[in-house]
Amino acid sequence: MALSDDQLVTRVLANADRRAFGELVGRHQRIVRGMLARLCGNSADADDLAQDTFVQAWQRIATYRSEGSFKAWLCKIAYSRFLMGARKDRARGRLMEGLRAEPPMLDQAEPARGAGLDLDRALACLGDEERACVVLCFASGLSHADASAVTGLPLGTVKSHVNRGRAKLKDWFDRQESAA
Repeated sequence: MALSDDQLVTRVLANADRRAFGELVGRHQRIVRGMLARLCGNSADADDLAQDTFVQAWQRIATYRSEGSFKAWLCKIAYSRFLMGARKDRARGRLMEGLRAEPPMLDQAEPARGAGLDLDRALACLGDEERACVVLCFASGLSHADASAVTGLPLGTVKSHVNRGRAKLKDWFDRQESAA
């Protein structure tokens, strides 16, 4: 029988059990990397930030309180790492502007990759907080309350960002479809 996240955390805290922490990483690395890739706009930066996230989670595991989900706690660390990286690297804004201005040439033989690029281009039309809330709630599967805890935004603001972001994404995809 698989142990819960909280049980694994207890094992990590009891005797610095690296295997238990490895299990936690294995369970959540896809969500963390996916969230960061959508926020960053590229997978290389997302991988670096994900690695930093898990290192920081290992170092700070004693600060985890079972009040929320372990996944939300981990996403909060990842989001914090993303914000710190964004502050340090303003080139991210130039990358997003480039995505908005000129769509990349897609090879028709790679529809799955193209679909991902379309989503990345669509997400680029959202503001930073809207994009973060949409990614956290839809791509990472967090509840609005967990997304509120991760971003530090009030619950109502998160709900508004998600609803506005969803409407903007629908509009963006509708425009793309009518242009095709």
